[in-house]
Amino acid sequence: MPSRRSAPRWMLIGLVGIAVIYVAACLALFLLQRSLIYFPQPRHAPPGTPLLSFAIDGRQVLATTREREGERALVYFGGNSEDVSSSLPGLSRLFPGHALYLLHYPGYGGAPGRPTEATLVADGLALFDHVVARHPKVTVLGRSLGSGVAVQVASARPVEQLVLVAPYDSIEGVAEIRFPMIPVRWILEDKFDSGRHVADIKAPTLIIEVEDDKVIPRASTERLLARFPPGQAKLGVVAGAEHNFPDTHPDYVRLLRGLADTSPPVAGAASAATPTSATRSASATRAPSAASR
Repeated sequence: MPSRRSAPRWMLIGLVGIAVIYVAACLALFLLQRSLIYFPQPRHAPPGTPLLSFAIDGRQVLATTREREGERALVYFGGNSEDVSSSLPGLSRLFPGHALYLLHYPGYGGAPGRPTEATLVADGLALFDHVVARHPKVTVLGRSLGSGVAVQVASARPVEQLVLVAPYDSIEGVAEIRFPMIPVRWILEDKFDSGRHVADIKAPTLIIEVEDDKVIPRASTERLLARFPPGQAKLGVVAGAEHNFPDTHPDYVRLLRGLADTSPPVAGAASAATPTSATRSASATRAPSAASR
């Protein structure tokens, strides 16, 4: 049995052991962080589905497309484990009059390179520039991880209208909730700080919140909404849905069809809303936070 004199020594050894484990956990998260954010998927589009490919600044940008003549186009940025070509049929139904451009992130769908915040945003800007030269009225739609790309593109380019599905205020904030004992702000490299870019967005914006989202906390979505000036952003709710809800969900269909058929988009989304997919402005009363649900 250890003597009283040896107790402090054992306590010191225990504290050192805990510290070593903690530092090892922080180091592991630092080294593996991008594998926890990005889950590249191959492209599984049906044969004959058009694939846009162009080079810029030594990079190859790839996008699955649905060509249409006319002013209107939609640029889509998908989730972190999404093969965006699988979203083409649904977006074709929701935006029948738009040309469609769905970006394959670096490392996804055969696109070369590694996914990082910098490479995703660079390819997003390049794709927007390519599209707007052919279609002057471009809607940008970002879902989940892609909402962070969409926000940065809309803050730097003349976007006609912006749609954010299951968005977050920042990936850093979401990670801090998941890893409360880890100094995320010092470790995380790809912060996707959407809230910081809101002030530079001029486009009318529709934010679509997912009622039962277990991936993006509701509080994070509503913090992002609160950063918009009153009247610029509207909030639509996909009732009873989880994060990876299908694009056939009735609330989602109503919100996006209203957006596709009318201009400005915010007014269209509001008129398309129903009691189960209420739409309210950024200045409206906030719902309870995710922690209280």
